[in-house]
Amino acid sequence: MELSGELFNNSWLLAMGACLLPVYWYALKWGNHRRLHEEHLFSPYFGSVVFLLMLWTLRTQLQDGLYWHVSGMVFLTLMWGWSLALIGGALALLGLTLAGLNDWPGMIPSLWVQVVLPATLTQVVLGLVRAYLPKHFFIFIFINAFFCGGLSAVAGALAASTLMVAGGGYEWKLLGNEYLGLLPLMIFPEAFINGGVTTVLVGLRPKWVWSFRDEEYLHGR
Repeated sequence: MELSGELFNNSWLLAMGACLLPVYWYALKWGNHRRLHEEHLFSPYFGSVVFLLMLWTLRTQLQDGLYWHVSGMVFLTLMWGWSLALIGGALALLGLTLAGLNDWPGMIPSLWVQVVLPATLTQVVLGLVRAYLPKHFFIFIFINAFFCGGLSAVAGALAASTLMVAGGGYEWKLLGNEYLGLLPLMIFPEAFINGGVTTVLVGLRPKWVWSFRDEEYLHGR
């Protein structure tokens, strides 16, 4: 979900940008860059960012200044953790903007809706599942990947709508009739892509999925 900066006045953009600064300060501080280096995973990491960028080019315009595409931030967060997912999402969005597919002011609200929100939601769901549900392979796949993918689509759509209304660009009635009515069509591809990619990676490259541990999900410990 991408938002154009034209939907917001300068005050809104400055406020959202200021709130992003501490978020990315912590992301840079907490990111496990050492593990990427020690396990020689920089190539897979940047490869996943490039895959995300390519995924985001497959998009459609729903309203003026509003573009929808599969987010993919769920599988990126499950792979590398919250911090590195935020950095990777920002790099992918930067590439998309450099390609001329979005305007520079639009990076600020798009980072909130498209990167920070789904990554944070994924991390929260992952923590709740670890705390309250059995350590089982299918629970990891279906809850953390498929279900969370669909949930992130709902959260992103509602967050984008709220920002657009608060910014003065749209009214709830118009969004409800012409945008939120398409929400069921957005849930399935988001769930399928995130769930499918995570399943394949866990099966073929479990070393790349840092949130997955064999001793927990395959051996019942």
